[in-house]
Amino acid sequence: MDFKDEIKQIADKIEMQKDQIQTEEATKNAFILPFIKALGYDIFNPFEVIPEYVCDIGTKKGEKIDYAILKENKPIILIECKHWKSELNLYESQLLRYFHVSKAKFGILTSGIIYRFYTDLKEPNKMDEKPFFEINLTDIRENQIEELKKFHKSYFDIDNILSTASELQYTNELKNMIHNEIINPSEPMVRLLAKNIYSKPLTSKIIEQFTELVKKSVNSVISDIITERLKTVLIKEKEAETDKKKEEKDNIIKDDGINTTMEEIEAFYIVKAIVSKRVALSRITYKDTKSYFVIMLDDKIQKPICRLEIGKNTIILTTFDEDKYRKRHKLNSLEQIYDYSKRLLDTVDKYESSNNKK
Repeated sequence: MDFKDEIKQIADKIEMQKDQIQTEEATKNAFILPFIKALGYDIFNPFEVIPEYVCDIGTKKGEKIDYAILKENKPIILIECKHWKSELNLYESQLLRYFHVSKAKFGILTSGIIYRFYTDLKEPNKMDEKPFFEINLTDIRENQIEELKKFHKSYFDIDNILSTASELQYTNELKNMIHNEIINPSEPMVRLLAKNIYSKPLTSKIIEQFTELVKKSVNSVISDIITERLKTVLIKEKEAETDKKKEEKDNIIKDDGINTTMEEIEAFYIVKAIVSKRVALSRITYKDTKSYFVIMLDDKIQKPICRLEIGKNTIILTTFDEDKYRKRHKLNSLEQIYDYSKRLLDTVDKYESSNNKK
């Protein structure tokens, strides 16, 4: 299993188990120790990972941080852990104190779900107030996996990490600023945009008016970008589906009288959009019969995600519980499939959980 798969496995485990995790200690055992292990460190080897690592602070003796990762018998990463529901902002000063008295170059503050990485970019031996890298295991992006991989034992190189840490930190701050401007445009931003299209003096009333116009315009641009990207993805998928059918000599209207309708294809893409949160798009397939249209996982009829019966005036969606018990739902439109997202995701999670146990 490669690094990406290990991290994804931890993320899947979090989704399934977090509601049962009631304490900080349970968070460490269920989520954080597997994460440290995924980074290539032997959690049972005291020459690599030390729990309750002593960080004496001034006159305070016996102060301990949850874990220290060692290299050549020296701490390189300090990890402060909190319960998965904790608000991490409340504990940054705690990690800062430990970092100050340690020779470790990196500090991690984590809830087992969110991991914040700190170093001393602005002032040597003093931890920065803001992390240079943050990752949420339940919402991982491809580029974040590559950054996280730099902390793996096999690739760990302080100079290499620091060379990109500054860029990451500035990028994160810029993203936050842009996000805030999108949600609530500041007066300087509104003035900058307004003065290019409004020739009269910018009074407070005009600024207020343009603030709302900027909000609407930004949201419209974002919506247009998302729509265009979705169209591109759907076009590519439809082309790939068409090519596949040509290769298999499988026409939409088959020799056995089965007619795969556009409504069924549209429903298929809706279900793909929902369950792609859990599994790769390529693993979601369908089979059409004279009686129903089934969408399944891994092209296995034994792993149905849902079934559809689409008539002239009726749409019936059949979902499956963990024992594959069928439940029928009458829909008014295909868009209502989104109302059953949790049922579909639970079904996929059950199949994935069964695979992991084998």
